[in-house]
Order: sequence, then C-alpha cells, then structure tokens
Amino acid sequence: MDSKPHNKLHIYFLPMMSHGHIIPMVDMARLFARRSVKATLILTPLNAAHASKTIDRDRELGMEIAIRLISFPSAEVGLPKDIENHSSITSPEMSQKMYKATELLQQPVENLLEEDSPDCLVADVFFPWASDVANKRGIPRLIFYGTSAYALCVYHVLNQQKPYKNIESDSEVFVLPDLPNKITMTKRQLPDYIRDGTENHLTKLIEKITESEVTSYGVVINSFHELESAYSELYSKVIGRKVWHVGPVSLCNRDNEDKGP
Repeated sequence: MDSKPHNKLHIYFLPMMSHGHIIPMVDMARLFARRSVKATLILTPLNAAHASKTIDRDRELGMEIAIRLISFPSAEVGLPKDIENHSSITSPEMSQKMYKATELLQQPVENLLEEDSPDCLVADVFFPWASDVANKRGIPRLIFYGTSAYALCVYHVLNQQKPYKNIESDSEVFVLPDLPNKITMTKRQLPDYIRDGTENHLTKLIEKITESEVTSYGVVINSFHELESAYSELYSKVIGRKVWHVGPVSLCNRDNEDKGP
C-alpha cells in the first residue's frame, strides 16, 4: 500500500443504499468524527442529499467529516436514473437489479481508496467484495450489520445447521440448537430463500457475505453489548472475528460519549 502521512486516523464508511442502513452508518461516522477521527462517507448523489445537511452542520462545528460521491450505475443494470435506494424498489426484478448495481460499485470504491489511502474501511454487509478491496490496499475492513447479534446467531444456525430439514409441516415447531436461550420456529417463519431451498441471486449473495466474514478484520453491530452479551460472544466465537457494538447514537448519553462505544 502506498504510504501517506496522516495527522488523524481516517476511516471510510460505505453504507448500503437503504435508509435503514445509511442512517445508522451516518450516525456512526459522526460519532467517530466527534472523537477526533477523520470520517468519510461514500454515497451516491441522491442518497447523499439526505445526509448532506447533517454533515455540513458537523463540519461547521469543526468536525472532520465529509462525503465522497460515486455514481450509481442505474443505466448499466436497467434501472431508472432516479432509483438509487431500496425504498424506491417496487418489484423483485428491480431488487435484483439493485443488488447487481452494488457489485458494480467495487471499482469506483477501489479508486477512492487508492486516491485517499484511508486507514480503515467500514462497509455494509451487502458489499462482500469490500473485504478483498481493503485487503488489496493493506487496510482492515469491518463489516457493518444493521441488525442484532441475536439475529446473526439465528441466521447462522439456520444456514449452517439447517434444523428445519426434516420438518414436514409448515406449522410444526422445531428448536434452534446451540443458542444461549431456547428458540423455536416453524417453517412458515423462515425466510423465503431458506424455505424454498432454491439457488437464486440472494442465496449467492449470502454465500459471498459468509466468505467475506472470514477475510474481514471484524464486525460492527448496530446494537448494545449489554442487551445481548451472550449472543455477541457466541457470534464472535462462531465467525472467529472481533465484534463491536455501537448501537444507535441515541447509541449512549452525551455525557458518556467520551467513554467509547
């Protein structure tokens, strides 16, 4: 990696194009910026418009936080030019095109990393290629999950151990093994991609995500350790990587912010 002198630790943040992912990622970047870290958010133009006023206010207060823009490849995947966020998706076909577009963002993100030489990349889980990009630059990649450690443990058991495989009825209750608490489900409650058992674009993406966990430096979860400590520790043990909880910025009291997430 090309060396470049830094006065501050510089972290890049790459959220998925969805309000439920962008908002907590922006909050996390702002939290780091308040603690004297240089924070840069990578956003597409329409998504940046929703965060720019907040970022501008922080900059006026002296925080070193900025937005770097990358074009969203709408035309390349057959989406209308004003579609850059999952909230605008109206069909399964459009959803698949949106995920295809996220794959095409790899080169623009790689170009920014080469230009700025940040010290770390925090990238949403739906960018599995981010681990390879960061490793290529010789910097750590942290995976951002907008969900809880509890949910991640449940998904891991479902995907790896498949406790539903011998269940015939959609209403029959089965137990999810090896969890801190007794958790039961029915086939009717399973995600469609698990219940259908067929390979599609989503299942391929999930496989890539699982692989990227192994090559990442660690995982950042938008939750509180005190809320689910047993599941946090279990998940860290399962994936063999460090796990940090950052929670919503409302994440901790202002009086406690200097104590760190």
